Amino acid sequence: MDPTFPTHYRAHGKLMFTGEYAVLDGALALALPTRFGQELEVIYPPQAQEGWLSWQSYDANGDCWFDAIYLLPDATYEEGLDDVAGHKLEALLHAVQRQRPHVWSNMKGAAVTTRLDFPRQWGLGTSSTLIANMANWLQVDAYKLLHDTFGGSGYDLACANANGPILYQLLGGVPHHVEFPYLPAYRHQLYFVYLGKKQSSQDAIRHYLEGGERVTPLITAISAITAQWLGARTLAELADCIRRHENMLAEILHLPRAKTLYFSDFWGEIKSLGAWGGDFVLVTSERPLDETRAYFNDKGYDVVLTYDDMMGTPSGL
Repeated sequence: MDPTFPTHYRAHGKLMFTGEYAVLDGALALALPTRFGQELEVIYPPQAQEGWLSWQSYDANGDCWFDAIYLLPDATYEEGLDDVAGHKLEALLHAVQRQRPHVWSNMKGAAVTTRLDFPRQWGLGTSSTLIANMANWLQVDAYKLLHDTFGGSGYDLACANANGPILYQLLGGVPHHVEFPYLPAYRHQLYFVYLGKKQSSQDAIRHYLEGGERVTPLITAISAITAQWLGARTLAELADCIRRHENMLAEILHLPRAKTLYFSDFWGEIKSLGAWGGDFVLVTSERPLDETRAYFNDKGYDVVLTYDDMMGTPSGL
């Protein structure tokens, strides 16, 4: 690898507001890149040891949670802190090699460091930000890399490199997305609450696909709700979109809504984001921040973020 190439990459985390699961069948989804993300830095020889690809990953607290050595030119996992994670990364490195057969033989050695600025358990895209950064570094197709390893719709990869909210859709199985200006006037009445029940995206997708009950009218209806969501001028209009979206998916997934399970006495609306049952939910509340946060804190949910906390404060505001 030419050492004159850029050695630093960054990718955004993601949240899907509409279209979870249904996006796999072609529904139009609204997704937003978060201000949180992951960085990847590469150092080449002479600092890196020749014949080795060393890899260290740090979490949001600055603690090293993954440390491994791969032998070049085959990118074979040699040793590390976590054998399961070590072999998962090995599969990614081999998938890169299938796209660029000589990528590792042309690399004498490298030291890679990744750094998250969000807790790994939050589900904002530890894997997708890694894949996006690797694809940018090694000049391969990120969507093919995802397809050959973890699977999924690919919306998270689109978010990883996006400058703002996106509309995402699979058309004939091919990813398409466009950046779309989405900044609701009532954003200060939107919150994100972490449920603390980390979900496996791969397991969630498998559950959906094995259900076998998807129908074209559902995809059309979810796409229509996405359009209505974008046009919602008031919090009440958005709440109506949330209720209809949640009820449709609950029927297909045979799962209860998060509001039904955990927050049946809450005054606003609540929508699952991504895999149902864990990670973050979107909350609408017309009451003050302190009162809203106290409600969730009293139920044991300590992570309550405002819209700007999660997405970043828009410039000029």
